[in-house]
Amino acid sequence: MPYVNIKVTKENGGLTKEEKHKLIKGVTDLLEETLHKNPASTVVVIDEIDMDNYGLGAEQISDRRKRGQ
Repeated sequence: MPYVNIKVTKENGGLTKEEKHKLIKGVTDLLEETLHKNPASTVVVIDEIDMDNYGLGAEQISDRRKRGQ
């Protein structure tokens, strides 16, 4: 059973339901076509990470983005 975890930043309100659907379908189709995995047993999880919940260079990404970096 393939398990794919997609992590994206939650910017500008996050992903729409349609965007999430496209990601899930696209990854599932790719695994079926490339690795011959059964779509019925393929799990795709999308985690949206809040901008305050990760950092780079000891600084929250939300602060870096405010400065335009």
